[in-house]
Amino acid sequence: MSHSDRGLRRLAAGTLLAAFEGTTAPAWVLRELENGLGGVTLFGFNVTEPDALAELTASLRAAGDPVVSLDEEGGDVTRLAYHVGSPYPGNAALGAVDDPDLTRRVYRAIGAELVACGVNLDMAPDADVNTAADNPVIGTRAFGDDPELVARHTVAAVEGLQAVGVAACVKHFPGHGATTVDSHLDVPFVDVPLDVLRARELAPFRAAVAAGTKSIMTAHVAVPALTGDRPATLSSAALTGLLRGELGYRGVVISDALDMQAITDGVGLAEGAVQSLAAGADLLCLGPKPGPEDVAGIIEAIMAAAREGRLPVERLEEAAARTTALRTWFGTRAGAARAVRSAAAPESGHGDGTPPAGQNGGTPRAGQGGGTPQNAQGGGTSQDGQGVGTLEDGRGGGPVSIGLHAARRAVRLDGSAGPLTDPLVVEVDTPPTIAVGDVPWGVAPWLPQAEVLRVRPADADADALLERATGRSLVVIVKDAHRYADSRALVSALVAARPDTIVVEMGLPVWRPGSAAYIATYGAARANAQAAMELLTA
Repeated sequence: MSHSDRGLRRLAAGTLLAAFEGTTAPAWVLRELENGLGGVTLFGFNVTEPDALAELTASLRAAGDPVVSLDEEGGDVTRLAYHVGSPYPGNAALGAVDDPDLTRRVYRAIGAELVACGVNLDMAPDADVNTAADNPVIGTRAFGDDPELVARHTVAAVEGLQAVGVAACVKHFPGHGATTVDSHLDVPFVDVPLDVLRARELAPFRAAVAAGTKSIMTAHVAVPALTGDRPATLSSAALTGLLRGELGYRGVVISDALDMQAITDGVGLAEGAVQSLAAGADLLCLGPKPGPEDVAGIIEAIMAAAREGRLPVERLEEAAARTTALRTWFGTRAGAARAVRSAAAPESGHGDGTPPAGQNGGTPRAGQGGGTPQNAQGGGTSQDGQGVGTLEDGRGGGPVSIGLHAARRAVRLDGSAGPLTDPLVVEVDTPPTIAVGDVPWGVAPWLPQAEVLRVRPADADADALLERATGRSLVVIVKDAHRYADSRALVSALVAARPDTIVVEMGLPVWRPGSAAYIATYGAARANAQAAMELLTA
């Protein structure tokens, strides 16, 4: 390979964020990092304990100068706590509280955990305005359906992450909230006029640009008025004309995972990489599927497109310059990162949604009906100087984790949830989305006195469940029941026979049965589950 070819290959490789299986870096990844690979994206299958993740990222840094990224949104989408569930509530809960300072603190705590593990870019926050209630991929990942609310919390999240030296990646540009199709499976369409797009979808991205977000992620959505039938990831009108031109963004543009079917079923993985770079992307998230042969093929495809003139070398050099500037920023924030690491352990070393050992933080009072947030006016005094992940929440009992505090402020109770008697808990199973993955959820750890049954709604026998619940408190847990007719049918049958049923919705509280008590958690993270169960056991 000639000197010029080696330079071109390095430019091409420098645009890629590869993935790999396992908790140690394979030889091919280390070799590609030595040869200029842009970085990696980590997934739940790469993560076990924080110390092991820190060792993994250290080995990556020893081989090159990688961007080390993952999706840590808190709430339902978590990689650090993929095997146990997040200790932080997600965006829907934070939006329900609508306290930007709380959002900033939560994301600062998330950032502190990432710093400790050697991650320097978080593919968060989600800035989508979730106007489609039946959105199959966003939902509780969004702060809400109001553009201004989403904008102010997006800014707070960016500020929280970047204050501790982790680059934010605001997603999914130009907006995935009005879709009813999952882009993992097909191309969703946002068929609205440009004035609606500007006023609604773009408001949070405009605010994030003004706040200095270091990166923005593209969406594989088509906006006919802007991109025709092409996904925005492949559209220069979206990435160069709108994002760079109209919004004036100068940071790094990162593609959503190119192994998603919205791209692969249309133009293919390698051609998708070429077209995304030509459209204006700087780094390409490849997703979890491509292996070493795929990565090599993508590099060759980029080099071939550059030689053919379809992808100007200058475009690759521009992308490299932006990524280099991002790495320089990592260096300037290294002092802040070290200060965070030395201040205190963030949130919880176990990712279990509970305060650190000995910090029980008390419990809230139940029975505050009318749909009001519990401790809506609380917040206490921040203890950031003693540890970025804890604070006093005004309940007594010492410091509590910021994640639990936030979840407590978000949880809503309608009706009266009286004392439980030998409770039977029916958890109505919900299929995981591809973005979330198979992250554990449920309430069993916080209701040890209960019998907990996980049932598939299509197979469940309502009469048998009711017989089993005779003389006992009946608690039904659902997640996004508004999206699943069989879940609604089962819950309706149970509530009709037992009006005293307590229903806990751990997704978006769109559908509400006529039960005696209804609890909305705005997410299924461990912190959300604990906050809800505290209302039933106080």
